[in-house]
Amino acid sequence: MPPREQAFVEHLQGLAQRQDRGALAALRSGLGQPNLVAAPMHPHVVPFLDPEGEWEDWRYYLVAALFASHPESTGSGNLGESFRALNLKAASASGEARFIALLSAHRDDLPGLLRQAVGLLRSHDVPVNWAQLLRDLRAWDHPDQYVQRRWARSFYRQQRPEGAESENGGTQ
Repeated sequence: MPPREQAFVEHLQGLAQRQDRGALAALRSGLGQPNLVAAPMHPHVVPFLDPEGEWEDWRYYLVAALFASHPESTGSGNLGESFRALNLKAASASGEARFIALLSAHRDDLPGLLRQAVGLLRSHDVPVNWAQLLRDLRAWDHPDQYVQRRWARSFYRQQRPEGAESENGGTQ
């Protein structure tokens, strides 16, 4: 992870650890804005933005607002893994339907869909790997859709029973 992204996620996690309610409220204020940017967010986001990369600013504001709404973090997995954990906790068709909608979403639709998704994860106390989400959003529009495929693999992967055959025909 680039140092700027790492420092940003550490800053967000520090706000949550210190229970800085004012800062978290300032970041949440972006959730009600069409472009997810509200003036109170700037002190917590702008210092981490690349002065040359304005086209990437959207992901920092989006992750900051979403994090402030659900600061429960994990250091592993991706959003597919979080939805898999949700499905194991509370199997529901709506969770899978929201996940599928995310996988096929255009970047412009991500803020609303991610807001709903994070709200669902929050309601079931499922943590999110915020650093990975920030990285994944950078490549969302890649023509190979490798982020979406990675999320799908994490969500739909099967747990093989003990002693089941592996892909090469042997046992585990």
